[in-house]
Amino acid sequence: MKNVFYYFRNSYTDSFISTVLYLLPLCCISLIAPKSIAAPLVPQFRSGEMRVNSTSTSVLTETVTSHSFNTGYTYSSSGMNVKPTTGTLINPSATSTTTQTTNGVNYNWTSPQLETIPQWEIVNEAAPFSLIEHVTSPGLENITTVTRTVETTQVSESVSIFGQ
Repeated sequence: MKNVFYYFRNSYTDSFISTVLYLLPLCCISLIAPKSIAAPLVPQFRSGEMRVNSTSTSVLTETVTSHSFNTGYTYSSSGMNVKPTTGTLINPSATSTTTQTTNGVNYNWTSPQLETIPQWEIVNEAAPFSLIEHVTSPGLENITTVTRTVETTQVSESVSIFGQ
C-alpha cells in the first residue's frame, strides 16, 4: 500500500511541477509590463445651458370628388287657356333603356318616352294663352371636386440648465 501512495504522490507532484514551470515565464512577463496611470477627469465648467430647437412641417393635400345623379326624369307643365288634346293625364310613359357608365360603374336610367308627352290645344283662341313645359332627363347631373391643403408646423424647444 505504501508503494501505491508514493506512485500517486509522485504522479500528482510531477504534473503540478510541469504546470508551474510552463506558467512561470508568463507570470514574469506580466510583472515586467509597465503600470497604467489614470488621472481623474474633472470638468472645467461650473454651470451650463443646453438648448434644442426642433421644427417639423407636414403638408396634407386631399381631394374629394362627388358625383350627383338624377336617377329618373321630371316632367312638368303649366299654362293658362290650354288643355291636353286627349285625356286628362299629362304624365309621359317611362322607359328604362338608357345606360351610362361612369368610373367603371354601369347605371340604368328611367327616361320618358317623348312620343307620349301630351299635346296641347288652346281653349279660347280669342283669349291670351301661355304654356310652359319642362323635361329633365336622368343621368349625371354634376361633378363637384374640392381640393384642400392643410399645412401643419410644429415647433418645440427644450432647455436644460445644469451646474456643478
